[in-house]
Amino acid sequence: MTTEQSGGWDDSGHLQVLTFDMQGETFAIEAGMVREILDRIPETVVPGAPEMVGGLVNFRGRVVPLADLHKAFGFDRTEISMDSRIIVIEFDMHGEATLVGLKADKVHEVTVLEKAATESAPRVGMRWRQDFIHCLAKRSGDFIVVPDLERIFTVGCGAEATALKQH
Repeated sequence: MTTEQSGGWDDSGHLQVLTFDMQGETFAIEAGMVREILDRIPETVVPGAPEMVGGLVNFRGRVVPLADLHKAFGFDRTEISMDSRIIVIEFDMHGEATLVGLKADKVHEVTVLEKAATESAPRVGMRWRQDFIHCLAKRSGDFIVVPDLERIFTVGCGAEATALKQH
């Protein structure tokens, strides 16, 4: 999330987020970005497309790229389970509202993070790219990873960012 996307921090330092799992790790995205949570639906694989955004889904009559953040964070491909979902989000990418579906192993809840309980990702000891993480939030002794989606889709995906803008 960029500053504009995380502009959801209210005056008392709270941010409403949707939490979800990827390979046992808890991630969160700003709840205001979420348009819908779908059961896994058939996806159309795009031959030759980059791995992270290699599929498309039909969302209410619109073709929406389906992103697999597992790839950005170096996770292995996961099997689809009864808990697997697609989180359809809309976010600002290069000044343009962009719809994207995100694969999630499981969706948890809408909750509130406190800005005072967040910190930047450490430069050492992280197994993920630090620049792909907006912040880490501490809650009940666990960490919640808040990804920097714009950074992931522009820097981490290269040509994939262009593909996202076209849909």
